[in-house]
Amino acid sequence: MANDTRRAAGARGRRRTAVLGAALGGCALVAASTVPAAAHGHDLSYVSLGDSYTSGPLIPRQVDANCARSDHNYPSLVATQREATAFKDVSCAGATTNEMWKPQGTNDPQLDALGRDTDLVTVQIGGNDVGFGSIIGTCARLGVQDPTGNPCERSYKASGYDQLALTILETAPKIDRVLRAVHARAPHARVLLVGYPDLLPDDGSGCFPSVPFAQKDFPYLRDTQKRLNLMLRLVAAWNRAEYVDTYGPTVGHDMCKAPADRWIEPLQPASPAAPAHPNAKGEAAMAQAVLDRLERGRGRG
Repeated sequence: MANDTRRAAGARGRRRTAVLGAALGGCALVAASTVPAAAHGHDLSYVSLGDSYTSGPLIPRQVDANCARSDHNYPSLVATQREATAFKDVSCAGATTNEMWKPQGTNDPQLDALGRDTDLVTVQIGGNDVGFGSIIGTCARLGVQDPTGNPCERSYKASGYDQLALTILETAPKIDRVLRAVHARAPHARVLLVGYPDLLPDDGSGCFPSVPFAQKDFPYLRDTQKRLNLMLRLVAAWNRAEYVDTYGPTVGHDMCKAPADRWIEPLQPASPAAPAHPNAKGEAAMAQAVLDRLERGRGRG
């Protein structure tokens, strides 16, 4: 019996990986969650899990130095707008999926914040598992050496396959495990998996040297981020979670735009925010995307 259970679980895992692989190669699947929601206007217990895109490093006012957490990040804005009666934001800069189960500095394992009375959970994780920081550092270094070519893309495809595409696919089971754990610990909660905002021009144009990536690497990096968000959307669909698109609402406000128009700061920020991270306007835009998703309700896209 135990062997049969393991074989069944393994088969389910293989089917998920196969579907994800096909979708990331160019096909998209979308499914709506059917889990009941906590009614707006009633007592609401809200827990936010995530990494630095959630916590809001350097955005005033910082309320947790260990995790670089702002009280004007998108979870705080959502909690205020939805009049949450209980709110826990345990997002932490640098978090990977591992930190859902493991302490991070003075931060307890993020999943420990959940309980059976939790009504709403937002999760934004995966960027550090894929390696946002190292990708930016590598592509900036190579871009300075060859500003008109695509040295970053060539580097990540030097083995004959796209290393970043593979890493995103390998991250999918980690996100799957996180969402299953969220449902187990907060079985009555509405669960939203939040995607990442538009970091680079959606039309594939560049802005060297303001953002020191090679001209032909901009479309490659844009497509890589879209692949990551697609993976998150698919894993959310597998796990009765709702995907929140923050990419679409932030197009036109990427780190290449003028300071007044951008919601993502470049590698040398002009507004209080970490490099290549949302500023206060970006956090507000992500908050609005979450609020819009909550207002639409289940089963409505």
